[in-house]
This record gives sequence, structure tokens and C-alpha cells, in this order.
Amino acid sequence: MTSQHILIFDFDGVIIDGIWEYWISSTKAYWKIIGKENHLDPFNSNIPKDFRILRPWVKSGWEMVLLTAELLQADSFLKASGASIFSKHYERNCLEALNKWGWSPEQLQAALDDVRREAIRKDRKRWLTSHQAFPLVAERIKQFKNESIEFGVLTTKSAEFTLELLDHLNLHPKLLYGHEAGDKASMLLKISKETPIAGFIEDRRKTLETVLNTPGLKSIPCYLANWGYLKPLDNKNLPSGIQLLEKRKFLSPLANWS
Repeated sequence: MTSQHILIFDFDGVIIDGIWEYWISSTKAYWKIIGKENHLDPFNSNIPKDFRILRPWVKSGWEMVLLTAELLQADSFLKASGASIFSKHYERNCLEALNKWGWSPEQLQAALDDVRREAIRKDRKRWLTSHQAFPLVAERIKQFKNESIEFGVLTTKSAEFTLELLDHLNLHPKLLYGHEAGDKASMLLKISKETPIAGFIEDRRKTLETVLNTPGLKSIPCYLANWGYLKPLDNKNLPSGIQLLEKRKFLSPLANWS
């Protein structure tokens, strides 16, 4: 095990806000799956309010494609009931929507990844600028080296696309694991056997709770990034072991976080 500590970051929702790109790519993936080409350019369309509202419930990219399909179908349950009702039984409603369309998560994820590869090939600059870095986050990450802290990225986005965006931000993590590598708790266990983990920064409370309940990970400091995609009550009554990380604290020395 190396002696230098490492901070592990989630990516979308902590380092970047990629919701516009998600809507664009998910729309194109939906058209691709149903075999229709739409004459409208999603770059010029507005993101539906319900798409934004449901973002905090999303764990994996394929769910974005499914939500897009539901929002583009006039008679879908999501379109009829709205995001508030849909979110109350989010996982069950997603499963029912999958069954209705006859799709699999793997199929939707593959379509999304194919659309992204094509977007990068055709106009890499446009694809990169469809993502917005959260203010000051990339700059702060670069400063951790002055505190002798490395950083790594653990994301449910594909590693190949995450690397494109990290390079664009001039961020070069010691390690990067995408959804292909496995679930975040398993990867944190793997990392912890090789490098002491100074903390895990994530905007999905449920993921942090899973980490806390995983044997071997309870000692890892867990931080909920309050600038990310949080559900309305995510920052309330946090369990012991999860600290709310506000931007002001994040910009301060790591030693001051606890």
C-alpha cells in the first residue's frame, strides 16, 4: 500500500454538470433505437422540466435514455403523472417502462455510448462544451497536490467519455474507474487495499449509504456534495459517517473538513 492519501470523486454531479449533454445524447439514442431520424436538432431544444427534476434519482446513464423516451411519448405514465408522482416509486416505474418498451439496460447504455462516440468523432469541441464544470471545483482539485493528496474518479459514466472531459478540464487523476469496472462500493474496496482513502465525495446519498454499510468501508470519510443533483430531502438528517460538503468547506484545506 502506498503512503500518499487519495480523495475519490464522483464525476457527473460533483465535477461537471452534464445534464444538457445527457438530454441531447439520450434523445439521439432514443431516435436510434426506434429507427427514426428526427429533423430537430436537440442542441436547440429545451430540457424538459421533469427531466431535470428526476436527475437526482438516476444512478446509471441508461436510465436517462428511458426517461427521455417516456417524456417524448405523449401517453406515457411519466408524461401523464409528472416527475413528482413518478419519483415516488422510481425504480418500479423504470422497470415497468423497460418492460413496456421491451428494452434492456444494456441495450440503452450501448445506444447512449454509440451516440457519444459519434458526437465526439463529428464535433468533439461541441460535445465537450455541452458539459459545464461546476464553478471552482476543477481549480480546487488541482490544488490538492499542494496538500500531498492525490485524486481519483469513480463514475457510472463510461471511462472513455469521462477521460475526454477530464483532459478538457486539464485534470489528470491517479485512477479512473467507469461503470464498466463495477459498482462503486466494490471499487472503493479495491482502491482501499492499495491506497489510503482520504475521503469519497459523491452527490448521491444512497450511494454513500451503501458505502457506509459495506464491510471494510465504514472508516472512509463520506461527503455529500451539496452543489450536485440532490433530492429535496437528501441533505436532511444525514447518518453518522456522511458529512454535508458545502462549497465553502470544499474550498478550504482538507484538514478543516471534519
